[in-house]
Amino acid sequence: MSSCQELLHRLQAGEGDQVLAGLYALDGSQASLEKGRARAVGVVQAFLNFYGQREQAALFSGPGRTEIGGNHTDHQHGRVLCASVDLDMLACAAPNGSRTVHVQSEGYPVLSVSLDQLEPQEEEKNTSAALVRGVAAGLTKLGYTLEGVDVYMTSNVLSGSGLSSSAAYEILMGSIFNHFFCGGAVTPVENAKIGQYAENVYFGKPCGLMDQMGSAVGGAVAIDFADPAQPVVKAVSYDFTRSGHALCIVDTDSCHADLTDDYADITREMGAVAAFFGKQVLREVDESQFWARLPEIRKACGDRAALRAMHFFDDDRRAAEEAQALEQGDFDRFLTLVNQSGRSSDLHLQNGWSPADPSQQAIPVALAVGQRLLDGSGAIRVHGGGFAGAIQAFVPKEKLDAFRTGMEALLGAGRCHVLYIRPQGGSVIFA
Repeated sequence: MSSCQELLHRLQAGEGDQVLAGLYALDGSQASLEKGRARAVGVVQAFLNFYGQREQAALFSGPGRTEIGGNHTDHQHGRVLCASVDLDMLACAAPNGSRTVHVQSEGYPVLSVSLDQLEPQEEEKNTSAALVRGVAAGLTKLGYTLEGVDVYMTSNVLSGSGLSSSAAYEILMGSIFNHFFCGGAVTPVENAKIGQYAENVYFGKPCGLMDQMGSAVGGAVAIDFADPAQPVVKAVSYDFTRSGHALCIVDTDSCHADLTDDYADITREMGAVAAFFGKQVLREVDESQFWARLPEIRKACGDRAALRAMHFFDDDRRAAEEAQALEQGDFDRFLTLVNQSGRSSDLHLQNGWSPADPSQQAIPVALAVGQRLLDGSGAIRVHGGGFAGAIQAFVPKEKLDAFRTGMEALLGAGRCHVLYIRPQGGSVIFA
């Protein structure tokens, strides 16, 4: 294990280039590699400047994730298709010999969390401290003995983009604890479950498990949550760089704040339809029975709940079909399914805009302009939880410049981001 100074010198000498190229230079360019190396060197140097020399240090990454298929299906024990991307939270960390975790996130005040107090703290709800405490508590419940660490982190995961910065944070902290105190024994799936536990119980957000799984596992993965305690995770073998399309995430510059009730309504209404059949979640409901009893469901649960259940059944099935299309190399079929998912999210799931603020409909406007720019090619859909935030598009490379120009003319410079699906999930990347 390297000291901070040794870690810095090794990175500067190019010893980490092969690993960094697999994370940040997926376009194969030397410029991207040099940018990735400079970022890694910068975070280690920042650690040294802030904390001073440490004898055991390592570099960690928690990637953002992109949801590809299965919009709001995970919390109903459905199927999803997601992938880690080349935007991440990058951290240098080292044990500090105390019982306190110190985290300096670039641009924010330092936070300190005592490992002697691992119960949820009401005043920490919706804060990073809650995530640190929750991850530590989850690992402690598994029987691991943790000690304090010093962490310096930087992030280029786009806020409000649906790339799930909170999951990246959770997976990053889990990876740090795992490396120093768990002997690397915590699996990516276990790390994801701990992250979800931290977000649900400590942070206070009722999320499913997809975000954390997409960040923890790496690459494109098909996940079946029929048994959330033992989700079935399957790597999808497809090289997106050979598809002739670029993956774009377009930030609509609309805010996710105050949308908790909108997200909760989706879970509540889908759950109401499940309860109509005496079930906990929609995955347990026979779809043919749903359609046969639709008039009764409308009266008992309301039309929006019925439509959202329709979306679940279709997008649950579609996520599996998307993974199959990729495995078979049928990218045209995959694009058709992505577009179908987008239309279902618009018409049935209805997560393009919040009824609490109908004047804000940035997602539908961006989708309309994006569809016009694509002119029948590629695919486009809402990205992530919806109601605000970002859209996702698979853009033919010959149309990429025009697509980006058009979207940024609408939304502002720098709003259209070209991402790559990276093969490695949250982990220690250099030590």
